[in-house]
Amino acid sequence: MTIKFTKMHGAGNDFVVVNALTEELPQDLPFFAKRICSRHYGIGADQLLLVGSSAVADYRMVIYNADGGAVEMCGNGIRCCAKFINDHDLSDKTTLSIETLGGIIKPTIIINHPKTTGETSWVEVNMGEPSVDVVNHSWEPLDLDKVLPDALKSFKITTVSMGNPHCVVYVNDVDSYPVGLVGPVIQNDPYFPKGVNVEFVQVVDKELVVQRTWERGSGETLACGTGASAVAVASVLNGFTNRCITVSLKGGDLDLRWEEKTNCVFKTGPAVTVFDGSIAI
Repeated sequence: MTIKFTKMHGAGNDFVVVNALTEELPQDLPFFAKRICSRHYGIGADQLLLVGSSAVADYRMVIYNADGGAVEMCGNGIRCCAKFINDHDLSDKTTLSIETLGGIIKPTIIINHPKTTGETSWVEVNMGEPSVDVVNHSWEPLDLDKVLPDALKSFKITTVSMGNPHCVVYVNDVDSYPVGLVGPVIQNDPYFPKGVNVEFVQVVDKELVVQRTWERGSGETLACGTGASAVAVASVLNGFTNRCITVSLKGGDLDLRWEEKTNCVFKTGPAVTVFDGSIAI
């Protein structure tokens, strides 16, 4: 069996995208995701993204992390999904409705964006309304002494769902923060029974924050779109920023806007095609 694919990324968060409408897929999709996302034995990606049919929207997006786990939504993935649909002439709409496990999301391809190239499209996504659990909540992981040093014993967390769960932690110096140590501890704590994506954030000013993300099933990624959306909400609720901000990630910048009138979060960022290929499985 040979499967055609497109390698894409959104601000460095990379995907293997497959047209599930035309390609025959193996039955064990979690195993397929682990194999195809392996950076040593497969194509290499943070996630496998499948574009399929939907009875309630234009298309359906299904995403598996590199560890084979299915996820509800991906903010960078939805932009790549929109570009893939447009590039492959699956729709002539500039605004699409895409079904995800986190709900129906509506990305809009910005036709005249000044940074548009043949490989890169700029896409604005209505990420929907956030669901907020706690703001600036004092919290300690279970069995803390066994997994973290004394200097990292407690956290102030803000938890936000953007169709998938996020825990936002503000730090003084995000570049030097031990994300690889703390991220999996928070992600796997029983406080989050389904796991959680963890955002570590440094506030620069009212219009700029710097973010690093530890993603469920993928580890630290260069960008996380739903995470940036959660950070925009958390930063406003904590009084750190305005409602329109730039979130700077390792893979690039995303522009976020949390509208007071609609309560919806809008995110604008790039979707990039890297190459097309096929793989025998």
